[in-house]
Amino acid sequence: MVTVNLNSAPNAEDRVSIFGVPFSKMNMQQTVNHLTDRILSRQVTQVITANPIMVMSALESPEYMAMMKRAELVVPDGTGVVWAAKHVGNPVAERVPGFELLHHLLRVGESQGWKVYLLGSSPEIVRETYDRLRAQFPKVSFVGYRDGFFGASEDAEVIRAIRETNPDLLFVARGADTQEPWIARYKQELNVPLIMGVGGSFDVISGKTKRAPAAFQKLHLEWFYRLLKEPTRYKRMLALPKFAVKVLRDKENVQKG
Repeated sequence: MVTVNLNSAPNAEDRVSIFGVPFSKMNMQQTVNHLTDRILSRQVTQVITANPIMVMSALESPEYMAMMKRAELVVPDGTGVVWAAKHVGNPVAERVPGFELLHHLLRVGESQGWKVYLLGSSPEIVRETYDRLRAQFPKVSFVGYRDGFFGASEDAEVIRAIRETNPDLLFVARGADTQEPWIARYKQELNVPLIMGVGGSFDVISGKTKRAPAAFQKLHLEWFYRLLKEPTRYKRMLALPKFAVKVLRDKENVQKG
């Protein structure tokens, strides 16, 4: 049985600010324990699995930065974030990839009988993701799914459909530029204990794309593997060297803001 600890929320010393974005310093197991507590106590929690590209986006957009600061938990998904925190002498415990966090939470969900809703990606991909996760985690109740192709005029309908299923976890795959602001805007209205943006995780789970081979993961080169597979991402990937240069040049200011 999982024990609820209402005082498990990370405090200031459990976080490191990277150019204003407050990253959790917890390792994967601590993160899972913390989120389990919040789910069991029905506290609405937005989890952002952030990387250097998202940090750079936040620096360019005050609205995006404000949204990230309002999130209940920001975890270091990108290896660049882990490197930056170590470089400034305030390291995080480890990288906490969103793909793995999703699976860890579902494993806990099997013992808790949690209900899960999937939102995002294409109709074919979200359906396949739903079917595969239901087979992999038979004790989790997957209560619904919907693709991510809807506009603002349909938000109320989408929210109503999710609320009717009363899920414990909501995974959203709509792309970082869309999913995080959408979650932030509607998280209180959705009233789901855990809402997490999962980016391309549905693509991998459904089998549409493959996760980077173990060798790439071990060398922290998953981003490079994705670039090889999707060359059109090169413009977005340009933020990575810009982030590294900024950390090196502005080391004294990385933790300010």
